[in-house]
Amino acid sequence: MNIIADLHIHGKHSRATSKSLSIDNLEKYGRIKGVNLIGTGDFTHPLWQKELKDNLVEDNTGILKTKSGFSFILQTEISLIYKQGGKTRKIHNIVLAPDFATVEQINEKLLTYGRLDYDGRPIFGMSCPEFVEILKQINNKIEVIPAHIWTPWFSLFGSRSGFDKIENCFKDQTKHIFALETGLSSDPKMNWRISDLDNYTLISNSDAHSYWPWRIGRECNLFELKKLTYSALLNAIKTKQGFVKTIEFWPHEGKYHYDGHRKCDIVFKPKQSIENNNICPVCRKPLTLGVLHRVEELADRPEGYVPENKVPYIRLIPLSELIAGVLDMGISTKTVWKQYNKLIKEFGSEYNVLLSANKDELEKHIDKSIVKFIMLNRQEKIKVKPGYDGVYGKPLFGKQDFQFKQTKPKQKSLEKFF
Repeated sequence: MNIIADLHIHGKHSRATSKSLSIDNLEKYGRIKGVNLIGTGDFTHPLWQKELKDNLVEDNTGILKTKSGFSFILQTEISLIYKQGGKTRKIHNIVLAPDFATVEQINEKLLTYGRLDYDGRPIFGMSCPEFVEILKQINNKIEVIPAHIWTPWFSLFGSRSGFDKIENCFKDQTKHIFALETGLSSDPKMNWRISDLDNYTLISNSDAHSYWPWRIGRECNLFELKKLTYSALLNAIKTKQGFVKTIEFWPHEGKYHYDGHRKCDIVFKPKQSIENNNICPVCRKPLTLGVLHRVEELADRPEGYVPENKVPYIRLIPLSELIAGVLDMGISTKTVWKQYNKLIKEFGSEYNVLLSANKDELEKHIDKSIVKFIMLNRQEKIKVKPGYDGVYGKPLFGKQDFQFKQTKPKQKSLEKFF
């Protein structure tokens, strides 16, 4: 069976998340996107855990189901902030669990270290090795996957708080780490330049904070499994057998791809930053060094290197962003979603449109200018102005002066578009 999995999201009790997040909405918009397995997000939060238990059913496979049969996997993200090597480390980790009984044991143990009810992504002062060891003692089926490993502020390799090697971070518990989440600002090609990562499977997830289709599954993983179970999924990730490909956000669109200082409107390629001693030429404060810079620091292979045992990938701009860009309209406008829904109604899901719909069939239902960019998107031929220092990158759609509108959607006003 074909599985499109987004294994890292957040619930409505995390900071900066939609308060309309619910299991029903995640299922609804997951189906619209074309994703059929979603991480629950935030199982450590007591209110969200209750909602999960009220809406999801266990069937001894390790995969939870809604009443209509949509699949979820128990997942959360934990922030660890601690001192090591004379430096404050801030590392985020994804945690996957096989059942509610295990989740309850995890939460009971974490409560001895701090609170769980103040945020869906709680913070603890323990180290990464200690954290992994504690979870593995609870249940060896629990999996820890370092999250968005290149983000400057909160990640394994982050320029502001990370490490240069996985072993330096996880020490003797490195033996339990088998996968890494690349994050929005990097793609597999960038990670392939670092030989130390060869033994780890690269996965991609949305880290979504809302349930709209342009957030859910903007990055995800494609599997072909005989049967969807917790064990089969993790085995496919560990062995890469049945792991077909990842779908990637363009890393240039990520908020931390290039270096820069947004307050001073400074954006640099790594070479320019080095020439300026990594200092902002306007305010003379340190630049926020982006993912590309950090990859260059750790890379021991040339750009374009492709390892033998790789999982393929494709980079895609989400359909709603593509339509908004071609029409030069805000993403939350009625016109954009009218065009979007027309395609979903005809072709079933966003990924059917982006990956497989026939060009001639598309042109029967939508303007040829949009179809043109759907095809270019499929061929990875749309240029993107890179993001930096918390500023998202901007797809150009052939217009060099195009300014992509990062319109913040109004949750209630968008409901009528679906």
